[in-house]
Amino acid sequence: MKKNNLKEALKEGKNVFGPFMKFADPATVEIMGFAGFDFVIIDAEHGPISMQSAQNMIRAAETVNITPVIRVANNDEALILRALDIGAQGIEIPQINNKLQAIKAVRSVKYAPQGERGVCRYVRAANYSSMDKFEYFKSANNETMIIAHIEGVEGINNLDEILSVPGIDVIFIGPYDLSQSLGIPGEVNNPLVTERMKEVVLKCKQNKIDVGTFADDIKTAKSWVSLGAQYISFSVDVAILYNISKTIVNKLKY
Repeated sequence: MKKNNLKEALKEGKNVFGPFMKFADPATVEIMGFAGFDFVIIDAEHGPISMQSAQNMIRAAETVNITPVIRVANNDEALILRALDIGAQGIEIPQINNKLQAIKAVRSVKYAPQGERGVCRYVRAANYSSMDKFEYFKSANNETMIIAHIEGVEGINNLDEILSVPGIDVIFIGPYDLSQSLGIPGEVNNPLVTERMKEVVLKCKQNKIDVGTFADDIKTAKSWVSLGAQYISFSVDVAILYNISKTIVNKLKY
């Protein structure tokens, strides 16, 4: 399995940035790589992307040296397994709310002895069996990232026990789902949301676990970086295209 440049960058203390991807076209991944992003999150939770499309998007990521991460639809070992087998170097797992769910996530991603991931070396991630099987199992455990989403009050309240589970690389705060959990859907800049997010950042830093979040504007992204977040999901491919297009149209027509 290829070296995970994203994981290495985080270990070195660097800040990393990457958009969510909803277009199922590998060209959009290549564009994000040429633009200089560190990673892309192929969104298999929201939107139309299939595993077949995701596999081609991963191929595109590799051509431009950008790390492919897949957000699966839920904390399901079969979904996680399929994403890993096609070559995802990171798995984002939504709605991790307690220790048992965190343990399940790690077990689904890791081969024994760290976990119970289904074993098959006849997949793309293992170079279709051309890679030594023992080297593959070892490198898969070492290089694959686990990004656990904390998206509600329950997850924040159980954060200490979630952080006690070994194997999680990044705690990702989902501001939109958190705003809904707090009864104010969409108000991601409301102090009720941001104060709970700051609480997560602080605890993660105290436990030496990298923390990430989503931002859909530059000011918010830089603000979270200044507060200690390293893994920033910046916007979504469709929004980036829309915003740039709308800016051009406004300048041309008005």
